[in-house]
Amino acid sequence: MATMKKILLTGATGFIGQALAHELLSQGYGLVAAVRQQSDKLSEEITQIIVGDINASTDWTEALHNVDMVIHLAARAHILNDYSDDALAEYRKVNVEGTLALARQAEMLGINRFIFLSSIGVNGNKSQSPFTEKDSADPQEFYAQSKLEAEQGLWRLEADTSLSVVIIRPPLVYGSSPPGNFKTLLRWVQMGIPLPLGAIDNQRSFVALDNLVSFIIHCIDHPKAANEIFLISDGEDVSTTELLQKVAEAFGKKVFLLPVPLELMRFFAKLLGKEDVAERLFGSLQVDSSKARDLLGWKPVITMDEQLKKITTVLSRKENT
Repeated sequence: MATMKKILLTGATGFIGQALAHELLSQGYGLVAAVRQQSDKLSEEITQIIVGDINASTDWTEALHNVDMVIHLAARAHILNDYSDDALAEYRKVNVEGTLALARQAEMLGINRFIFLSSIGVNGNKSQSPFTEKDSADPQEFYAQSKLEAEQGLWRLEADTSLSVVIIRPPLVYGSSPPGNFKTLLRWVQMGIPLPLGAIDNQRSFVALDNLVSFIIHCIDHPKAANEIFLISDGEDVSTTELLQKVAEAFGKKVFLLPVPLELMRFFAKLLGKEDVAERLFGSLQVDSSKARDLLGWKPVITMDEQLKKITTVLSRKENT
């Protein structure tokens, strides 16, 4: 039996990282987690190496010792004042300089595969037709801009060294205990309050946590994943209205969606300075993930309805313990 690879995972204590770590262990991979401080969120089977804050001067030597490859999930994802120049500089410290420092040190130690979790925001925050890997980058937010700059740095490193780079750009990821917008959406449905979101005919791509984890693991050994960008999704796009209905059905809740005209809601969102929130709720953002399927032979392991049902099961279990 072949020896399983030993992997350095960053961001292991996060929403995606914990799920990925659990699945990697279940498949027999050796796992090292680079952490800011010791964490009780991770299995005792995982070797935790404290690296502190991630930036250009982070020393990864101990974490990279005897590692075969790196999966880099850690990132700075939210800053209170996202629109200041200082915010962009803070994103760059972690997401650009920190990423490239890790990749350079990995390459110097002979590690030949570096999987980097980027963001569909690199392509933009709305689409007229489904985004593909061939589309020009058009980041609209500092976070996405920093992810693009990290990608560009990785490609320069790949061109000059033996490092093999795999870049994955997911749209919104949903699963148990999600952060951000999806968590807010779940709360709305659980509260049962009427929502003015019954007449939205947009189309948005999402990726279930289980599907993203499955795809990342699929890229570990696949030879055709080397030096490629992948846009990944469930392959079943829905409107915001349809998504709320699916969430309500999974939770066994009644959802009251009022058919308020879209232009009226956009008007009030503009008055309140919430145009970015409105775009996420009302705009379309579709992803063509056919490259992952055609080039790598990957298929989603779970449907949206199944993942939503899994979320309700996990939350119910937590409430009863």
